[in-house]
Amino acid sequence: MALDAETRDQLIDTVRRFVTERLRPLEAKVAEDDAMPDEVIEEMKGLGLFGLSIPEQYGGLDLSMEDECLVGVELGRTSPAFRSAFGTNVGIGSQALCMFGTEAQKEKFLPGIASGEIITSFALTEPEAGSDSANVQTRATKDGDHYVLNGAKRFITNANKAHLFTVMARTDPSKPGGGGVSAFLVERDSPGLTVGKSEKKMGQQGAHVSEVFFDNVRVPAENLIGREGEGFKVAMQVLDRGRLHISSVCIGVAERLIADCVAYASERKQFGQPLSSFQLLQGMIADSKTEALAAKALTLETARRRDAGENVTMEAAAAKYFASEMVGRVADRAVQIFGGAGYIADYGIERFYRDVRIFRIYEGTSQIQQVIIARETLKRGG
Repeated sequence: MALDAETRDQLIDTVRRFVTERLRPLEAKVAEDDAMPDEVIEEMKGLGLFGLSIPEQYGGLDLSMEDECLVGVELGRTSPAFRSAFGTNVGIGSQALCMFGTEAQKEKFLPGIASGEIITSFALTEPEAGSDSANVQTRATKDGDHYVLNGAKRFITNANKAHLFTVMARTDPSKPGGGGVSAFLVERDSPGLTVGKSEKKMGQQGAHVSEVFFDNVRVPAENLIGREGEGFKVAMQVLDRGRLHISSVCIGVAERLIADCVAYASERKQFGQPLSSFQLLQGMIADSKTEALAAKALTLETARRRDAGENVTMEAAAAKYFASEMVGRVADRAVQIFGGAGYIADYGIERFYRDVRIFRIYEGTSQIQQVIIARETLKRGG
């Protein structure tokens, strides 16, 4: 649902103040502790951040894709770990249910997801199924009015705190690829479901990923999302929206880094002049600003087209590809502009440099986005 201009401005202003006044002062502490303060999570719940994309009738804000992207840009102006605390509830952890769930499933789970009382995870990736996402090996065998799940998932965001998993599992071993994969809602307390330790990562400390194991986990047949064999289709449509969300966060991070570079370059002096007076440095700032503006234009235009009901699979892939690669270049230039200070932890630039690296990998690597863009362009004839 698109907000009216006044309501949208109020929401963006509220999120901007929350980011500036509450989250940015906590960036170093969250990175050092590798943990999110409970009081911050509660404030996020109070602001409705866990329900940005959940329909209003289930307690969410029901934002349009464009409005969600505008909020995503604001959320990107601080450490990405903060957004990750509720990101799965807004995106990949809830959207399969929103798009394909039954009314009974929605009534049971969506209000808790929107309020943040239920944390969600999206369990697709496996040791042998990452970019090759149709090669899911986790099995779901029908047994009466249940399915029995066996297998393992890898690098699952928020798995350590999740109450509800959207799990992709193979229901028809005779069908290769995505045709034999189905989607299930699996609750955390299901016997046989265990979560591994949180992985030690390059960046985004405070956000966690873990392995998830299924050992004869019995899942009620009523927890099947859509029909058997539709799991891959579900996953891909969920990822279209998620890729635009990630694109908007990349833009926000880039805008934050550009602002930090401008402030530092205006104050720091070399050869008796501010760094900002040197044309080679100005060139880096100009390149960063141009690329950030281009990513924003592409992302918001694609979001508007998605809101209008158009198929934006190619455009969403292009936005994610361009925005995630762009923010990596901006972060690299930021380290260069800050010089030695950019390599020192106290300034936070090196932390962002590490944090943004994952954007080129999750929700589809840059190489997978290239494949999608090429495939869709060829299909469309140009």
